[in-house]
Amino acid sequence: MLSLRLGYVLALAGLSKAGTVVWSGSFDSYETAADFDKWSWANQVGEYQWYIHGDGPTSDYLALDEAYKNPAVETEAHGLKLTISSNATWNSNMERAELIPQTTADLGTGTLYYHFSIKREEENAPDSTLEHQILFFESHFTELKYGIGSPTTDLQWYVGGTSQWGTDFVPGTWFNFAYEIDFDGQTVALWASTDDAELEKVGDAVSASTSTNSADFHVGVLRIVNQDPPEDWYISGVYIESGDITTSVAGVAANATSTAAKRDGKFGRL
Repeated sequence: MLSLRLGYVLALAGLSKAGTVVWSGSFDSYETAADFDKWSWANQVGEYQWYIHGDGPTSDYLALDEAYKNPAVETEAHGLKLTISSNATWNSNMERAELIPQTTADLGTGTLYYHFSIKREEENAPDSTLEHQILFFESHFTELKYGIGSPTTDLQWYVGGTSQWGTDFVPGTWFNFAYEIDFDGQTVALWASTDDAELEKVGDAVSASTSTNSADFHVGVLRIVNQDPPEDWYISGVYIESGDITTSVAGVAANATSTAAKRDGKFGRL
């Protein structure tokens, strides 16, 4: 009985060290690509708004599968393959396929951590000679970019239009990120890792015009130039948390649960 109580107390301690999820962008709310179409301005349901895309069916741009998620993420069963192509134009001649949080939560106050993982493969690989804007805010105060800067093959973190950090965007590797945004202090920092490694701070806080109306974080990709061939981007582990940052890529709930179980002796010694 004592060991069970101790395990419970330690589980609570593990939970206290993890952040609090403000909004979950898990793709497990959707069984097929067609489920994204259930959202509309008149029927605002689900985790995401879905209106920034071309005229084709949603299956042209979005696909769900267990193979599309980061295996290290324990809080979702499948990830997203997002495809941009010459038929993905929206309100411009640029290729765009982007999801927006559907939530009543305030995603623009205090210090929040915007988590996500992305990957590319050799097949339908992004063109490193063309500028891409990735997981960005409407004002572009912070974002990832690809196909711009030096070298153009780097995945780069931008703040206010200036590159702050970059890494070689090699195929077949999951790149995990968290934007650490202090909306009150007007700064942005970056945490990053690859595959199942824990997040580490790779970019110190930089002054930025931090702001959001909680409905302008673009979970997707914009390519400046519209031309063939199509490109595939893989996205997983999307969520926003407050409090202490969760550095485990497994996720907030999974990290707390697995840590408590280990401490309770279910998986051997911690």
